[in-house]
Amino acid sequence: MTKTTNNKPKRRYARTQKPAQEVGTEPTSTIEADTPRRETKIGKVITMLGREEGATLDQIVAATGWQAHTARAAMTGLKKKGHTIVREAVDGISHYRISAATKA
Repeated sequence: MTKTTNNKPKRRYARTQKPAQEVGTEPTSTIEADTPRRETKIGKVITMLGREEGATLDQIVAATGWQAHTARAAMTGLKKKGHTIVREAVDGISHYRISAATKA
């Protein structure tokens, strides 16, 4: 007769919560509250689209390293988040920008 082994992973128990911090004590985190956030690719896109002249699809692709369909999908995501993206043709080239009405 062969011996069977149990290959199941060991059960993990729920972590216990840390005790609540007392009022008036300093936070134990080493990260300061005023540390600037890192720049993200979508942040770059929003900055580029926020310019008065806007940005072309090629400029967005060059700045982010994304493919064209990914850059278009990112603009669609911005629309879903409430930004109004305006497309204007300048010398036959599409320029995209965020409408001033949503910059509040």
